[in-house]
Amino acid sequence: MRTPAKTSRTAAALAVAAALGLAGCTAPEDEDEAAATPGVTEDTVTIGTHQPLTGPAAAGYSAVSAATSAYFAYVNDHGGVNGRTIEYLVKDDGYEPQRTNEVVTELVEDDEVLAVVNGLGTPTHSVVLDYLAEEGVPDLFISSGSRVWNQPALYPNAFGYNAEYTTEGAALAQYAVEQEPGATVCVLGQNDDYGEGILEGVEAVMGSNEITEIQTYTTASQDLTDQIGTLKAAGCEVNILATINGYTALAVGTAAQMDWAPKWYVSSSGADYPTLVGHLGGEAAAPLLEGMVCVNFLPFGSGSEWTALFEQINDEYNDGAPFTANTVLGMSVGYLFAEALAKAGDAPTRESLIAAVESGAVVGNGIVPLAFSETDHGGYGTVGIMTVEDGVQDYSGTTYEVEVGHVSAVEAAPVPLANGGIPTG
Repeated sequence: MRTPAKTSRTAAALAVAAALGLAGCTAPEDEDEAAATPGVTEDTVTIGTHQPLTGPAAAGYSAVSAATSAYFAYVNDHGGVNGRTIEYLVKDDGYEPQRTNEVVTELVEDDEVLAVVNGLGTPTHSVVLDYLAEEGVPDLFISSGSRVWNQPALYPNAFGYNAEYTTEGAALAQYAVEQEPGATVCVLGQNDDYGEGILEGVEAVMGSNEITEIQTYTTASQDLTDQIGTLKAAGCEVNILATINGYTALAVGTAAQMDWAPKWYVSSSGADYPTLVGHLGGEAAAPLLEGMVCVNFLPFGSGSEWTALFEQINDEYNDGAPFTANTVLGMSVGYLFAEALAKAGDAPTRESLIAAVESGAVVGNGIVPLAFSETDHGGYGTVGIMTVEDGVQDYSGTTYEVEVGHVSAVEAAPVPLANGGIPTG
């Protein structure tokens, strides 16, 4: 797992940052040079993304890009980044890989974006990974915990963002072992890299023989009766879920219909409390979700200055939409891109943008700083445990660092809010 940059890496980062700064102070020789960089004009930077605005993942996830857009509107109203406003083009892929391929091609070839930022989904983004690499388009802060994104030798332009699924699975399993010693632990997951990654993390902590039952589902099915029935028959006491929000609600609701109330330990992708309440219904949700455990890596809770700022931005620039964990996700990734853009200099290019991220100077706003480098393009490797108590979802005070399946308890080191949440070079 990555930790904040060590001394040697810090020195290297400072050298790169200095070089970037010098480059940023040099004006283009003429307008043609500025125009040669896709998505960059004297006044604007245009980027794009693919998101599930419709389809099986739309509930909850459609709020992510709306929140990012709201954050960029806030930044633009305060002068933008290095004098440029950010234009954010959001294309709906319906969580369908074929449509992802179509809309990302449009972004690159028709809209000529500088970068693709926070493309959402493992099965969807996988189909455009090679294309973006071949085109040399910065593929930044992918919204998925797949470890595929962290292969700098193969994909020098791709960078993860979310904690890897194996990291989340290991942290959930570790917390289950500590809080529910001797409990019968089972796993329910999506039948793709998402579910496999969570399961791998659980197995790294517990061993495969200690998992009583493993069940999978496809997003083409809207019925988990067989899977939940099998888990109940196996006597599962703790269910670790690799589910998106809709299927978390479906699992919990189906179990309730069977008069079964196990403990639910859920990955960050499927544990947004307000979204789950929307699925289950206000009156039913509270008792069903009480005690739910999940992981997160971003600022959250009433004591966070970031949360307070994002709530203000949400009210002013997002039409007062429901404020959820996905709102925080969308605004946080918007901040991270703005931070990278600020470090890329006064005349940003695709190359200087990637160099800025790799410099180690781009740290995000999470519960620990990010630590990208030339050899590490992964996202968060430290996660905090959150629980639902009396209808409130917040951090429990337990934070884990995960490295090759080894889980260690650490202290959170939140990145402080500065300059009103608007990065500067």
